Amino acid sequence: MAKTAPATQQPFLTDIKTLRARARKHIEDGAVTAGYQADRAVVIKLLNEALATELVCILRYKRHYFMAGGINADTVAQEFLQHATEEQGHADLIATRIVQLNGEPDFSPDGLAMRSHAEYVEGGSLIEMIKEDLVAERIAIESYGEMIRYIGDKDITTGRMLETILAMEEEHANDLSSLLEDLNR
Repeated sequence: MAKTAPATQQPFLTDIKTLRARARKHIEDGAVTAGYQADRAVVIKLLNEALATELVCILRYKRHYFMAGGINADTVAQEFLQHATEEQGHADLIATRIVQLNGEPDFSPDGLAMRSHAEYVEGGSLIEMIKEDLVAERIAIESYGEMIRYIGDKDITTGRMLETILAMEEEHANDLSSLLEDLNR
């Protein structure tokens, strides 16, 4: 015999009249509605740290692109350039989300390295450059994973954005690991 739900069960969605009334309140908050459950100040701080991390990674990858030398330099340099471009895309996504949350993206070079989770290490050889980039990608993977777990379902949009970035960082780490393996043969 099938059980039926109790008649007092709450509807899945808020009624339209209530949704419309809530949308009109605090209209100056833009995308941040009363339903936003995360601590917005903490999320903006985390996103600004992620932004700093991406900016440091862009700078490191660009240096590695220009400084790559040796017999395998062309292939590796192109990988560095591709990663720098993709990291720039991540930075843009993060900055956009910060603004959507009524925050201000921190692009100030003052303290950039201190806000970044990853370090800016130049690396002397092609292999050292790849290793430093791989370390930075592994740091980013850990950082984004922690942010995603912290945010949970309290900010679905930010969580999804971070999951997308995390997947790309994992791909970068895999690419770099493969390059390192190929060069060490």
